[in-house]
Amino acid sequence: MYGMVIVRYRRPIEEVLVHQEAHRAFQRKLTADGVMIAGGPHEPRFGGMFLVRVPDENPQQALDAIRDADPYYQAGVAQYELLAWNVVIGKDNLDKL
Repeated sequence: MYGMVIVRYRRPIEEVLVHQEAHRAFQRKLTADGVMIAGGPHEPRFGGMFLVRVPDENPQQALDAIRDADPYYQAGVAQYELLAWNVVIGKDNLDKL
C-alpha cells in the first residue's frame, strides 16, 4: 500500500523555513528506511507533498505516525492531508523504486 502526504503551510513561509532542515532530515531518514519514495515543495511555495510506502494492514495508522513525527507538524506550522492509496495501475513500477 502507498500513501500521499499532502502538506499545507499554516504559518508564513518565514516561520516554516525555521523548521525546514529538521523536516528535510526527517524525510531523508524516511527515504533511507525505504518508507519515502519522493517528496518536495509545491510551486508556488504554499506546501508540499510526499509519496510513502505503508503497510497493507492499518495504513492510516502508519500515515498518522509519519505525520506525528514530522517536525513541521510538531512545530504547528503545517497541516496534513493523509491519503492511503491502493495503487492498481503502475504498482509494479512503484514497487521497483
